[in-house]
Amino acid sequence: MKRDMKAWLEALRDAPVKKAMPVLSFPAVQLMGITVRELISSAEAQAEAMELVAKRTDAAASVSLMDLSVEAECFGSEIRFSDEEVPTVVGSIVTTEEEARALEVPAVGAGRTGLCVEAIRKATERITDRPVFAGVIGPFSLAARLMDVTEAMVLCYDEPDMVHILLEKSTRFITEYCRAFKEAGANGVVIAEPVAGLLSPALEEEFSAPYIKQIVDAVQDDSFLVIYHNCGGAVIRQIDSILSTGAAAYHFGNAIDMAEMMPHIPADTVAMGNVDPAGEFRGGTPESIRAATHKVMESCREYPNFVISSGCDIPPLSRWENIDAFFAAVAEFYAR
Repeated sequence: MKRDMKAWLEALRDAPVKKAMPVLSFPAVQLMGITVRELISSAEAQAEAMELVAKRTDAAASVSLMDLSVEAECFGSEIRFSDEEVPTVVGSIVTTEEEARALEVPAVGAGRTGLCVEAIRKATERITDRPVFAGVIGPFSLAARLMDVTEAMVLCYDEPDMVHILLEKSTRFITEYCRAFKEAGANGVVIAEPVAGLLSPALEEEFSAPYIKQIVDAVQDDSFLVIYHNCGGAVIRQIDSILSTGAAAYHFGNAIDMAEMMPHIPADTVAMGNVDPAGEFRGGTPESIRAATHKVMESCREYPNFVISSGCDIPPLSRWENIDAFFAAVAEFYAR
């Protein structure tokens, strides 16, 4: 469903009582009685999962799976699948500049990307009371998975040309993937660039931000927004470069204090975060998540452009009583 997304974001920012916008999709497996493996293998299951979450929660938007293995799989990476956990990339497929140059950029539709696009198409037909965002990986995070995440940090120093070759190819693919989601009816994408959060500010400025900006410039408009997500611990030191990407909004993980981040965010720009997904949604209790949610919201109370969220993707086996408690805590905070 096409929307004026610029107006939607402005309304979210200016609302005195704001809806939460957690990255919430995988826990739908519990509502459906299926495994994570079954969820990621079916467009129909993914669309149903998003619909069920939308019916159960009063979230500001519906956000699809944050499965950061999908794009790497298209390039040929080996993926480890599980019934209970989000898929992960195993090993590397590029170790030299020659291999980087020889690596082919797959067409959108390869691997599970076609299935994910179809899931968004189905979801946008069923969820009409709020925007629908697809999930994609960021260019440095994709390139790092192709090289091996641990090696990527070293290669930025030792083999920068190789890294830039992979970044160019990653960016080209992600841009076309975003365009496919846009054509399928998505109102935007959440682009996850967590590995860039491990870089120094200078390396992030060279190896991540310019490539994110290319994607934003290619796909973002009034009807399609890019929300930048980074759950790394270095994002406050990187923030000037991150803001230069031009993304419509920003989402940060619980490795940082949102109250320390918010002074760096322009007053007209929305920033979201950051209740601990593993420690609270997965491992906490309704009482602890209520306290954690109120703590973040209280610390950011003076910033009208702050929107409460999870710090990252909420794990599949997070208890729904905790998720429900999060939304109840948000409503309670605004009712005080």
